[in-house]
Amino acid sequence: MTATRKHSAPDPAATWHDPEALSALRALHRAGRLPAEYGSVRSLLSRMPVADLPAAGQLLARLDPKEVCRHADVPVVTVTVTGHSTVAGLVAPLTSELARHGLLLEAKVSPYGAYLQDLMRPATAGEDQPQLTLCLLDAHTVFDDVTVPWRAEDVEAAARARLSLLTGAVRTHQQAGRGLLVLNTVPLQRRYTHQLVDLRSRARLGAVWREFNSGLLTLAEQYPGVVTVDLDPLVAEGVPACEPRTAQYARARLSDALLAAYARETAHVVRARLGRTRKCLVLDLDGTLWGGVLGEAGPGGIELGAGLRGEAFQEFQRTVRQLGAQGVLLAVSSKNDTELVRSTLRTHPGMLLREDDFVRVNANWKAKHDNLRDIADRLGLGLDSFVFVDDSTFECGLVGEQLPEVAVVRVDEEPALHPAALLADGWFDLFELTEADLERAGRYRTETLRQEFREDVGSYEDYLDGLGLEVDLRPPDESEIARVSQLTLRTNQFHLATERLQAAQVSAQVGRPGHHVPAVRARDRFGDHGLVGALFLRREGEVLRIDNFVLSCRVFSRGIESACVAAVLRFARDTGASAVTGRYLPSPRNAAFASFYADHGFAPVGTDPDDPEAVFFRHDLTDIAPAPAHLRLHAAFGPFDGDPT
Repeated sequence: MTATRKHSAPDPAATWHDPEALSALRALHRAGRLPAEYGSVRSLLSRMPVADLPAAGQLLARLDPKEVCRHADVPVVTVTVTGHSTVAGLVAPLTSELARHGLLLEAKVSPYGAYLQDLMRPATAGEDQPQLTLCLLDAHTVFDDVTVPWRAEDVEAAARARLSLLTGAVRTHQQAGRGLLVLNTVPLQRRYTHQLVDLRSRARLGAVWREFNSGLLTLAEQYPGVVTVDLDPLVAEGVPACEPRTAQYARARLSDALLAAYARETAHVVRARLGRTRKCLVLDLDGTLWGGVLGEAGPGGIELGAGLRGEAFQEFQRTVRQLGAQGVLLAVSSKNDTELVRSTLRTHPGMLLREDDFVRVNANWKAKHDNLRDIADRLGLGLDSFVFVDDSTFECGLVGEQLPEVAVVRVDEEPALHPAALLADGWFDLFELTEADLERAGRYRTETLRQEFREDVGSYEDYLDGLGLEVDLRPPDESEIARVSQLTLRTNQFHLATERLQAAQVSAQVGRPGHHVPAVRARDRFGDHGLVGALFLRREGEVLRIDNFVLSCRVFSRGIESACVAAVLRFARDTGASAVTGRYLPSPRNAAFASFYADHGFAPVGTDPDDPEAVFFRHDLTDIAPAPAHLRLHAAFGPFDGDPT
């Protein structure tokens, strides 16, 4: 297939496209091979222009998820789509957007106008709850309650009444524990503002409408299980809010283009909900962070800071720096001379990003995919935590081929479009920014000191003995609940049951009788690791159950996990338990820890009747191994309140 580049297309997410990708997908569909070859769909979609994705979604939405899952191990996302008007048009673009991220949509579309009933309907025992409910709102959500003739004050009364009704419905939905709810702000269309000929009244209507949207956004602050997608930035970029004919005749009151853009934003929400947020941004230099080739032009000859293009590259650096300030790890992979790059990062007057802003600078003549592997190894991160940005079609294609787990963003020779290309897919979106996020870069820089120490000592045992490691196990305080939730959402490797929990769910477990949620903190001679893990314990009679155990990948292989298990076993024995059980649920990323419980003296005792893939292990507490001698352990599980049953 031949790839073509587009320099002026309004598609920041893909600056080079394969015009045959959609045709290839259609050929698979016609041949009846889409379910069996679903593994190739993600690659095809990644090469499609954004404009082709809804058509691709039309094909993919016809697939039976069960049939696809017989051929491929694809996570299925169950979604209920409801709203004030016709919402079925969302299914196709949402199907393709989720498929771009390796996810399979199973959608249920509610009848026209059923959103209040859907939100307020009580949960039924045994009912399968969707992972996500999308509640689409449009201008008629308010204007259906306004009669002609009307004034701005009439719209204000209707908007406040509708917001009050929505607030009650959201509260009911969240109290019923019915999963994540996604709302949206509502664009105010000219067809409404210009029905008012009085300019003062028109301005008042704008203020009223913004107050309504502000209330919708505030609901996401009040309820951790609610996300409000702001449609104003999408409309501001030229996406039409409404198509008058389909709005009138089909009651589809958000345009197809806006539904497609909303679907992309929603896919980012789902990805964050499943713990697939990326952590590290790896950047090329020549043509990406600055214009020109450093090795040929020298530091004084690159485009950066001075001139229109130099200012554009500087603006891109400002965007990157903003991401780095929020916990995104920054690194460099560039085919360049190491000392020349470091000197430029340190001294060039136009650089907004300096050497200290990067946790790793790999400037050498190695293949970029090898450099990415090296960065991943040194940071202790999986390759699926990385986003790679480069202006070379060849380098992007090679990294995509060699490291399919890495998200590749190609930028072209127009630096003014670099920020849009980087931000188009929300790779670093998460539900809540925590203190641990803000401190992440500093902690990974400290990790470099640990690695240097490791290289200086004779053995790994000497390294562990010299770390001066301390582990603290105690319940999280209120300010740490979000961090515990984030660990369950974002950790994939040492995550023994892979249970994703929102902050409200963590908080509920912390305060529930018979439950203990000890958080794991660690520090050593080089610095504080912070809150790096959590155990979810539940007492049933004489048995203490470890429902889940999650630990950050950056503290693997230091004995912390063994110390935590030793502390749990002693706590169980001291509080009169006869045994401790642990639950392991296999996932694509935690297979390396399938034998964790067995390695710590537990014996397999069977599978979970509700989930045959989950394996239970049991420790009878007769022989409890001590915590590793090279660390100091402090454990406090909170008051023992016995079996709540």
